[in-house]
Amino acid sequence: MGRKLLIVFLAISAIVGFFVYNKYQEVYAPNVPDKLAKDLLQIPNNSSFSDVLAILQKEKMVIDTTSFTWVAEKMNYKKPKMRAGQFKIQPGSSNIELIRHLRSGKQEPVKVIINNERFVSEIVSAVAPLLAIDSVELMRYVFDENYLAELGFTKETFISMFIPNTYEYYWNVEVDDFFQKLKKEHTKFWLKNNRNQQAEAMNLSPEEVYTLASIIQRETNYEPELPVIAGLYLNRIEKDMLLQADPTVVFANGEFGLRRVLNKHLKFDSPYNTYLYKGLPPGPISMASIAAIDAVLNKKEHDYIFFCAKPDNSGTHAFAKTLAGHNANARKFHRWLNKRGIR
Repeated sequence: MGRKLLIVFLAISAIVGFFVYNKYQEVYAPNVPDKLAKDLLQIPNNSSFSDVLAILQKEKMVIDTTSFTWVAEKMNYKKPKMRAGQFKIQPGSSNIELIRHLRSGKQEPVKVIINNERFVSEIVSAVAPLLAIDSVELMRYVFDENYLAELGFTKETFISMFIPNTYEYYWNVEVDDFFQKLKKEHTKFWLKNNRNQQAEAMNLSPEEVYTLASIIQRETNYEPELPVIAGLYLNRIEKDMLLQADPTVVFANGEFGLRRVLNKHLKFDSPYNTYLYKGLPPGPISMASIAAIDAVLNKKEHDYIFFCAKPDNSGTHAFAKTLAGHNANARKFHRWLNKRGIR
């Protein structure tokens, strides 16, 4: 009798041991493949547990979904609305490690580079594919003038909020949070190095500084000339002259591939055409680089009023204090253009 009881005890122990071992394996054994095609898991906002499971299956990030589901239920990870975001998955992770990370681990931020775009719509087109934000929803905010006013901008000046930089966002960031971060960084930028006070001392708003910076940036790629051209345009404003900035004419006409601005372009009626209207245009004609913004704030003091491109491919300019000097420079440049058939 005692022998039979021992056999029964050993059998039960073996069954229990096998069950415990299996459950231990389900919890602690690796369930994420050692090699992943991609290691970033993106869980959209308002996802259900079945949605998360479907994504894990699609991306082949778990080997056994049954054990994952069982552990998820035991760890109370399975919710009607799952935690959203982008998470970096560690190859070879166990179910418990994976679930702990998805439930409370840090998200993997997305680096968003915003730089040198001409329109806010181009910024949206560049940013939207990187985040879980719908581009249509982003543009809805861009066209909402009341929302722009809350941020402190108009539709004409809104692009001046965008300071070229690399920004970190959570993948599932909300649209308002996306813009609020940019607004916060914009404020920090103007406070840094007393840029806002420099602008005030020049009787210019940050938006006006940015607008002029966008113009001089489109005038030259040669950074040493930026403060010289900034000083020249500010000289014209001080003398109540027309700015006569060719980049504003290009912007007004919408012909961004123009190689040569002609009289017909100069006559195009637009508040952005500085050959027709005095002062700065209503807003920037593109994003402005930090170098261009600082060039305006630290303009070169001189008496130049005129400039035109040099008759070469250097991208630099010839400057003049008088109309006669400018006309001489312009004739040389136009002869150079004509010789090369640039009309």
